[in-house]
Parts: sequence; C-alpha cells; structure tokens
Amino acid sequence: MATTRTENHPSAFGLNKQNGQFREQSKPVGLQSMPLAASSLPAKPPSSSQKGSGIPQTSGGIRFGDEWKKCLQLPPKDTRVRTSDVTATKGNEFEDYCLKRELLMGIFEMGWEKPSPIQEESIPIALSGRDILARAKNGTGKSGAYLIPLLERIDLKKDHIQAIVMVPTRELALQVSQISIQISKHMGGVKVMATTGGTVLRDDIMRLDETVHVIIATPGRILDLIKKGIAKVDRVQMMVMDEADKLLSPDFVTLIEDTISFLAKKRQILLYSATFPISVQKFMTKHLQKPYEINLMDELTLKGITQYYAYVTERQKVHCLNTLFSRLQINQSIIFCNSTQRVELLAKKITQLGYSCFYIHAKMMQEYRNRVFHDFRNGLCRNLVCTDLFTRGIDIQAVNVVINFDFPKNAETYLHRIGRSGRYGHLGLAINLITSEDRFNLKGIEDQLMTDIKPIPGTIDKSLYVAEFHSVNPDADEAVRDSGHKGVRKVK
Repeated sequence: MATTRTENHPSAFGLNKQNGQFREQSKPVGLQSMPLAASSLPAKPPSSSQKGSGIPQTSGGIRFGDEWKKCLQLPPKDTRVRTSDVTATKGNEFEDYCLKRELLMGIFEMGWEKPSPIQEESIPIALSGRDILARAKNGTGKSGAYLIPLLERIDLKKDHIQAIVMVPTRELALQVSQISIQISKHMGGVKVMATTGGTVLRDDIMRLDETVHVIIATPGRILDLIKKGIAKVDRVQMMVMDEADKLLSPDFVTLIEDTISFLAKKRQILLYSATFPISVQKFMTKHLQKPYEINLMDELTLKGITQYYAYVTERQKVHCLNTLFSRLQINQSIIFCNSTQRVELLAKKITQLGYSCFYIHAKMMQEYRNRVFHDFRNGLCRNLVCTDLFTRGIDIQAVNVVINFDFPKNAETYLHRIGRSGRYGHLGLAINLITSEDRFNLKGIEDQLMTDIKPIPGTIDKSLYVAEFHSVNPDADEAVRDSGHKGVRKVK
C-alpha cells in the first residue's frame, strides 16, 4: 500500500525538482476540510477507545445514553453561505435512516450535519440493496452518499472483503479511504485498505493477509491482486464506481468488466458521476439489474461558481497570472495546464515571482505525489499547479479560486476543473486565460454547458468567492491575516 511521508521538508525555494514543491517555509493555510492523518493510507482505523476521544468508555465499548451527542468532538460549525445544490433538501436527518449509532457519531464528527440532496436520494435506496445510477454535481456530497450505506452494511463478524470502491486516480483513492476511516472510527474495527498502482505490491499482499472489509482501489491494481489470488472478491456484496464516466472510458472499461467477472452474481453496483456519456448506458444495460436512477442535474455548471475569461496572448499569460495574484483574495488556488512540462515550468515561474507553489502531475513518482497532495490539503501552500490529474473528485474546501492557465479542449474537462472550487455549495471563482486559438473552444463549451463565461472586470466583487471562513487551525488563520505579500494573503 502506498503511504504518505510526512517528514520535515527543506525550507528553501526550489526543493528537489521532482517532488513538486516550490515554496518558502510556511505555516498552514486555514482549512475547513478534513485533515489527513500521518499516513494517508490507513492500515488500521482509529480505535474508539483511544485516549482523548471524548466518548465515555466501559469494558464493553461505548456507553450510550440519551445524551450521547454531547460526548462528540464536533468540528467548528461552518457558517459560510451555501447554494441550493446542497441546501434544497427534503428536511431529512441522518438519524432517519436507522443507521448504527457508532456510524452516526463518525458522521457528525466529520461536521456533516444533515444529508445533502444526493445523500437523501441515495442512502435509503443503497441500504435496500438495489443498484443505483446517480448523477449529481461535483462537490455535493457523493462520497457520503455511497460510503454511509456501504459502512452501515459491513458485518464485522465476517473477515472477508465485503465492499470495493473503484476510483480513477490514486489521489482520490487516498481521499476516499481517509473519509472512510474518519466516519467509521467508532464502529469497532472496520478495516479499510487503499491500493493503487505505482506502489509496492508486497505491501498489499501483507495487508490482505490480515482482515480487510473495504478496499478502495484504482482498476489496474485491484484486478492484478484478484488475478494473483491475493484479493478474494467472490463474497463482495457491494461495488461502487466513483467518477463512473471516467472509469467507463476506453482507458478503464476493460479492467472494470474483468473485475466484475470475479464478483458474485448477486452483488450490488452503485454508479456515481456528474456526467454520463453513452458508455455508461451500455454498461448499465449489461451489468446493472433494474437500477434506481437519480438525476440531480437540471443544469451542468455549478451554482456559486462565478466564471470569467481574460483575453491574452501566450506571452502575456504569466503577467496576467501575477496580476490576478495581486488583486484576488485567495484562500487556496488550483492552476491547470495542459501538459506536464508546462506544469513544471509554470510552477517554477510562480516561485520566481515570490509566491509559494506546489505542482503535481502523473509523471511524478508516487511518493512525491502523495506528499504534495497531503501537504497542499493540509494548507502548507497557497497555490497548486497541475494537469487534469487533479480534476476528479478531489475535495479541498479551502480552494476558492481555479485558474485555467491553459484552456481545456472539451466541456467535460472544463466542468470537472472548475468544480475544484465551490465545494459543497460554497462560493468559488473560475478564471480562464483565453488566447485567439481558444476562442472557438470557449464558445463551444458555453453552448454545451448552457452557461455564460463573462469577460473579466477590472475589479471582482469579493462577495462572489470569499466567505466568512472558520479554520480548524487558528494559528493558520492568524498567519493568513498578518501576511500581505504583493497584496496576496501569503503564508509566512
């Protein structure tokens, strides 16, 4: 299994070029999102009897009473404005679904107060055992929609693999496994494992020699483990496909179908995505049994994300980016390029301009990718330059600005890129640097998404993308308030 190394890093600009980190020594940016543990890949979930859990303990486990909620260690209440994508609910509560109290404790301690629309629609159907085809926008709670029923149905008396979550990228596998551990930490021994390509196979073999209930995996690695007889999946009762449109693309669909051939005939398959191309329909007809269809996509673009374009020449892009940094109030930003070479060159240029910057792309060693993902998520850097590796499902709630340094070629990529801001109904800003060659793509994407990408104004109203932000790290908030390099709230 892959693990994330968290040792101290050198503080100088331009660390070892391969590790994706160009930055000054810094304190964390204030984050609302979930902190990663010392290891991004779990071997064992935190025990409910750990010291400092705040839960009354007896020799028999957690002592429950009428006041069990008062014992929870809840995160600071999130008071930021949210859009109707996550607030237009039926008024249900998580307790309405007859979930185990231990699971409810983990849900509330994640800061999840009420189900979002996709969770309201999905959780009761998934608990019934029925196949699901669910379409909902990025950042509206899809992970919780499938992880909550998945964990509820785990039988701890059985020591075999009971559920598989398939994801298209290694970073998303790490993220989903961490969420699984967080919300199951009071359940008394749910064993979650993440396995991805690019890591040592021997570690996975050793881990699977012990009890594993849930596997979060990329398609190539899990199929390899199955064919080698290491991962026994014949008793898996639930398979989830997150970012299903990507998993059913030509890159992965053969691997997915081969994996399904090893599962029992009576299994439940759940598909979740923001977009469903024709390939999904074909897969559904072949492998799903009378699936319950959920469609919460009246419109494709996210509410709460304001979209602008700046018309520039290629040579003006870096200057334009520098101007944006000086004028915008950025919590964290993700900047997209169309090639790995341009990612590294731009990250170096941003550092030379005096801004902290990490970069990540698929050609980096997995160890460095893990480190960059872990540190950026924990707020150790303001800006991240990346390829489309980072467009799928990555949830970092402090990101309020996305910049397309290179404009994407198609509407689907554009939608997933800008979806990295405005997570869970919060406000966000998407800025596109458009050259003369991009103008036709711009018009085409506007037409396909039925949206309006406006010319960038001289001054951008901060209320469009900046909300009152309460961090889990007060020291980081103070560092942000006290800083002001070139007008950017720069970490010290």
